[in-house]
Amino acid sequence: MLFDNFLQLIFLWLYMSSKVSGFYYYGNGGDRKCFSKELSKETLLNIQYNVQSYDENMKTYVNANNQEFDVLFDVEETFDDNHRVVSQKMVPSGLFTFLAIESGEHRFCISPQATKWMSKGKTKVTLEFLIGKDAQIDSKKKSSFQTLHNKINILNEKVLEIRREQKLIREREALFRDASESVNSSAMWWTIVQLIVLIGTCAWQMRHLRTFFVKQKVL
Repeated sequence: MLFDNFLQLIFLWLYMSSKVSGFYYYGNGGDRKCFSKELSKETLLNIQYNVQSYDENMKTYVNANNQEFDVLFDVEETFDDNHRVVSQKMVPSGLFTFLAIESGEHRFCISPQATKWMSKGKTKVTLEFLIGKDAQIDSKKKSSFQTLHNKINILNEKVLEIRREQKLIREREALFRDASESVNSSAMWWTIVQLIVLIGTCAWQMRHLRTFFVKQKVL
């Protein structure tokens, strides 16, 4: 039982070590430190970093101020004659994300730069590399995609609702048009019937008067 647990711990450690690697190093402000990583195509690399500067008064390292330090990240494709594909300036602490376009060895260089030209103190840089597929470790983009997907679903629902309302309006217009045509048709036929009755009544009255005048020997 203990041996099985020991093997499980070893496998877990090997798995985690293949996905995540973290360390720190010391340097002076402006020093450029590079690391090489072999990445396959469409592999995502996240670098969680934090830059600390040495405080002479406190005699220890404290988190660097955004107003005093910038961090420059460079990514070069060593397999393509050290072609630089990324050069990005960032804040002293954050997350740098890189998606490999081609397979091969990539060089990642980090350079803490003091914004004040007189300031070049000691620095401590902590780095944590997380390597994996986009769908595995890029949770922020996945969350953004999920949010966008939800918004698209809401828009689709609104479009369907508008279409249903338009269909209902068209059906009501069709019913109103049929009713109007029916009323107009009924009114026309009623007018024709009235005209026929009126003509018949006039003809009958003329005949009746003619017969009356003949009997009275008026005509």
